[in-house]
Amino acid sequence: MSLAGFRGTRLFSPRALNLVRRLSDVQSKLKQTPLHNLHLELGGKMVPFAGWSMPVKYQLGIVTEHVHTRNSASLFDVSHMLQMNVRGRDRVAFLEKLVVADLTALPPSHGTLTVLTNASGGIIDDAVITNADDYCYIVLNAGCADKDLAHIRTHLERYRAENKGADVDLEILSDKGLLALQGPKMAEILSQGVSSDLSKLTFMTSAVMTVFGISDCRVTRCGYTGEDGVEISVPENRLVDLARKFLSIDPVQPAGLGARDSLRLEAGLCLYGNDIDETTTPVEAGLSWCIGKRRREVGGFVGSETILKQLQKGSRPRRRRIGLITESGPPPREGVTILSQSGEEIGTVTSGCPSPTKKKNIAMGYVKSGQAKIGTEVQVRVRNKAYPGRITKMPFVEPKYYYPA
Repeated sequence: MSLAGFRGTRLFSPRALNLVRRLSDVQSKLKQTPLHNLHLELGGKMVPFAGWSMPVKYQLGIVTEHVHTRNSASLFDVSHMLQMNVRGRDRVAFLEKLVVADLTALPPSHGTLTVLTNASGGIIDDAVITNADDYCYIVLNAGCADKDLAHIRTHLERYRAENKGADVDLEILSDKGLLALQGPKMAEILSQGVSSDLSKLTFMTSAVMTVFGISDCRVTRCGYTGEDGVEISVPENRLVDLARKFLSIDPVQPAGLGARDSLRLEAGLCLYGNDIDETTTPVEAGLSWCIGKRRREVGGFVGSETILKQLQKGSRPRRRRIGLITESGPPPREGVTILSQSGEEIGTVTSGCPSPTKKKNIAMGYVKSGQAKIGTEVQVRVRNKAYPGRITKMPFVEPKYYYPA
C-alpha cells in the first residue's frame, strides 16, 4: 500500500488520516538495504517485507521479470538476509545440535540446505550452511533473524556451559550485502568479471573470489528460482558498484520480490512463514532429504525424538505438503481450503499463484497424510465456490541447477 491509495478518500476523514499516519510510521521504521536508492532510481515499487523496505517489482512488472529470469538473467537484492559465520574448532559439533544436516560429512566449499528445529520438531527457520574450511558460512531468512539469533545464542551459552573450554564463536556479517544473479545466462555474464573457472563451481559449492574488481566476494552457486544462479556476498561499501555493473551488462534486468515468489513456487521451494513454520516438521514438509543418514541414526539435534519417530517405517505424520494444479477459476491463494471430491475438508493452501511458465494455477499446501497421493482429484474453495484441482508432484517446473557432466 502507498499514500496514493488514499487519493479517493475524503480529505479530512479521521479514518484516512489515521491510516496515513500508521502507514507513514511503518515506512519510517523499515530498514533499508544499501541498494534502496538504486531501487527507487530503477522505478522499483517498494513494499514492507520482513521489516525491510524491498522492491516487489519494477517498471516491466512481475510476469515479465519472471519470464526474463527463466530465459535470460535477472538481478535480485537479497541483502535483507542474515549472513553469519560460525568459527572455532567446535563449530560443527555445536551447529549439529541445532540443525538436521550432517555437517561433519560436508566437503570443503560445499553447502547444504537445512533447518533449525525446536523442541517439538517444528521448523524455526531454513538455512543454507557452507563448509568454508575453517568456519561455517550461514545465510538465514530476514524475517526470522531476531528469533534465530536469540535461539542460537541461547544454545551457544548452554553448549559452552556443558562443554568447558568449547571453542565456538558467532560473527554477524553486518558489513556484507547479498546479490542473487539468476537465470540460464548467469555464467556467461559472471565469467566476464572473474578469473575463476565457473565450470568447477557446481550447484551448492562456494568460493571467495574477486568479481569485477571487487575483492573478498563469496560466490555460491545456488538460489531461490530453480534456475542456474549464484548468490554473491559482497562488502557492503561495494554493493552498489557491483549491482550497477551487472545491470550495465545486456541482458541483465532487475527483479523484485513478486517474481522471486512466483519463481520459487514453480520450483517447489518453501517460503518460511507460509509453507513451513514452527508447527511444521521437516517430515511433514517433504524435507526429510535434508536429514543426513548419520543424523537419522544418532539424532542429537533439538526435536530429534519427534522427527526420528516420524521417519520410522510404518509411521505417518498427520499431514503432508503437496503440490496442486487447478486449470480453471481463480488461483488458490494462502488460506484457501482444500476439499476431497466428496466435499470433506482435508487441508489448506499455503502458497499459490498463476504460473507464467505452466499457464495454469499452481499452489502448495498441506493435506491429511492419507489424502496426499499424486494424481488425487480434489477441490479448492475460493470465495465460497469449489473448483476442481489435482495433487501433483513438485517441482512444477524442472530445476536447471548446474552439475558437472
